Amino acid sequence: MFNLVLVNPQIPNNTGAIGRLCVNAGAALHLIKPIGFDIDEKAVRRAGLDYWAKLDLHVWENIEEFFENNTITDNAHFATTKTDRPYFDAEFKDGDFIFFGSETAGIPEEILNAHKEKNITIPMTKDGRSLNLAISTGIVLYDAIRQNYSRFKEIS
Repeated sequence: MFNLVLVNPQIPNNTGAIGRLCVNAGAALHLIKPIGFDIDEKAVRRAGLDYWAKLDLHVWENIEEFFENNTITDNAHFATTKTDRPYFDAEFKDGDFIFFGSETAGIPEEILNAHKEKNITIPMTKDGRSLNLAISTGIVLYDAIRQNYSRFKEIS
C-alpha cells in the first residue's frame, strides 16, 4: 500500500518499532544506508518483536541506489521540520513513498530542496523541536491510510 523510507536511521529501537508499524499497516519499509546499527541487532528484533520476519523490507546501499531503482515523481512525500506545509494538506495515494530522515540529521538538504513542493511537516508548538521518529512515521502513515481507507480494507 505505502512505502516508508528511512534515510540513514540511527536508533535500532525506532527502526524495530517502525518495522512493526509497517507490518500492521501493510506498508513496505525501505532502509537507506548508512544505518547506525546492524539490522540483525537484538534491539531491532526486540522492538519489532516477531513482526520482523513478516516485514516487506528493502535495504539500499545508499540514496543514489534507491533513486536509481525507484521512480520518484509526484508519488513521494518528504517529512521535515523545515517546511510549513502540514502533512494533513498532502494527498497520499496508494504506492506513495513517505520519506523520513535520521533521528539526528533529518533528510539531506539537497533531497528536500529537489522536492520542495512535496515537503511535509507535523505541526508542533514553539517549544518542540522534533518528535520521535517512530511516532512521526505512525502519525503520517495512518493519515495516509485514512485517506485511502477503502483500499486498506481490501488488503487487510
